[in-house]
Amino acid sequence: MPVRTTVDIPEPLHDQLRHRAEQSGTSIRALIIGAIEQVYRAPKKGRPVTGPPVRTRGKLGPAFPVDKNPHDIVFS
Repeated sequence: MPVRTTVDIPEPLHDQLRHRAEQSGTSIRALIIGAIEQVYRAPKKGRPVTGPPVRTRGKLGPAFPVDKNPHDIVFS
């Protein structure tokens, strides 16, 4: 269900919107909705995480501790 919202648009910007809507054969409403969807539904661009999120200078501990039960570590 659509929601009605009132927004005050400066007159020069409204004139540009009206002109662009006439050129493209669409409505001002469609232009505004398209612009909002383009900005807020676009996937975030960034680098994929490939390494540890925290950089350390120390030495890493053992990957599999031999003196502890792994279930104690996971469930404690």
